[in-house]
Amino acid sequence: MKYLKQTLLLLIAIFTFSCNNSDESSNDGTARLSVKLVDEPGDYEHVFVEVVDVMVKYDGESDDDENGWQSIGIINPGVYDLLELTGGVSLELVDNEEIEAGLLKQIRLVLGDDNSVVLEGETEPRHLNTPSAQQSGLKIMVNQEIVAGLNYDFILDFDADESIVMAGNSGNINLKPVLRASLEVNSGSLSGTVLPADVVVAVEATNGIETASTLTDDSGNFQILGLSPGVYTVTITPDNDSMLNAVIIEDVEIVIGETTNLGTITLE
Repeated sequence: MKYLKQTLLLLIAIFTFSCNNSDESSNDGTARLSVKLVDEPGDYEHVFVEVVDVMVKYDGESDDDENGWQSIGIINPGVYDLLELTGGVSLELVDNEEIEAGLLKQIRLVLGDDNSVVLEGETEPRHLNTPSAQQSGLKIMVNQEIVAGLNYDFILDFDADESIVMAGNSGNINLKPVLRASLEVNSGSLSGTVLPADVVVAVEATNGIETASTLTDDSGNFQILGLSPGVYTVTITPDNDSMLNAVIIEDVEIVIGETTNLGTITLE
């Protein structure tokens, strides 16, 4: 009887191990993807965009722009104000979705038609015309090798100022989105606090090749995500009406996987 029990326990252990191995093998060849949207500020009261889907395209898929795309969906499709995505605030579009391993060539952000802008000094939104070439989605080159079993967090930085174009004397306003993509595992971030907190302040970081910027929030805090590693010059520019002086900070080092905190900066 003793040996029968030991045999049964051994069989159960072997069966459990086999099931676990089967479950693990079913996950071979897949990774996890998250996508966040942030904004570089512009001279507008509001910039509303309708986000409806996120898609991906792998190497080896059709060279045709409209074929080979896979939808991975988004958490909450809808209309969002880009100018609220500053000071370290981001919009989670995709959260830990399963994707295939392989060379990920592009990410596509698909927008709807409900896009508008409120210009400075105005209260009513104006419709943003989306060129036909952009209606199928905004393609961002990433060329990232996706390794099975790892998590990938992409940051899409939507440059509101560069994305809105006044169409000559027609009075039309066109949306021609400009985005950059970065991978959090390959990048670092910058943060700090600017006082006085009741002043609108723009924070810009540049390494001479790439430039990223944001606005401080109501508490004076800021954060810029997705910066490539290297040495940056940070320019802190308060609103002109504040009569405060800008501050330039040289030799700010950004390190992969870390947040460089500039502490509290008091404008004079």
